[in-house]
Amino acid sequence: MTERADGDRERLLDPIQRISEVLFGLIMAVTIIGSLSIATADRVEVRTVLLAALGCNLAWGLVDAVMYLLNTLTERSRNRALAARVRAMDAADGRRLFAESLPEHLAAITGPDELEGMRRRLLALPAANGAALRGKDFLAAIGIFLLVVIATFPVVVPFMLTDDAAIAMRNSRIVTLGMLFLAGYLLGRYASHPRPGVTGLATMLLGAVLIVTVMALGG
Repeated sequence: MTERADGDRERLLDPIQRISEVLFGLIMAVTIIGSLSIATADRVEVRTVLLAALGCNLAWGLVDAVMYLLNTLTERSRNRALAARVRAMDAADGRRLFAESLPEHLAAITGPDELEGMRRRLLALPAANGAALRGKDFLAAIGIFLLVVIATFPVVVPFMLTDDAAIAMRNSRIVTLGMLFLAGYLLGRYASHPRPGVTGLATMLLGAVLIVTVMALGG
């Protein structure tokens, strides 16, 4: 609720955000390539694949980056408004508002003493002012854009190594499954899962289902 709490981050993007953006870009790239191969049968050309996959991920990377900025702006503006309301309330109402604004899992373990401590710390801080979006937010948005776009290239590399569209498509899918497994494995490690390999396999299977589903829906 404070400027410090809703603003500064040690990292521009946390591991979950970074891996999620790579997964998003990966799924988008392999989906557009798969759809293109179906539409053009065996006449897929490297240039066509490169332009289609890159163009798709450029567009979606831009959309994802803008949505990140919009979400950050909305959340930060809401937190500033909540902080202003707490400052204008008496102690009891301020604690109540704090409790209502906390996520359910935190509210369940936060008592009156903790709420009062947060309220006092908020009152001791200067009121937030200035632009709601800062340089770090725009850098994070650029990072999101780049992650989505960069995820395109491992998928299209097989098309640069052979003129056989069928072989290239098969190798591209193998690369995609490998990257899905790696992303799931890293997510499992970050979540302290006792068997990150299981999360890797689950992510690989989920990604494969999503890709097939999107392609079946005409994506």
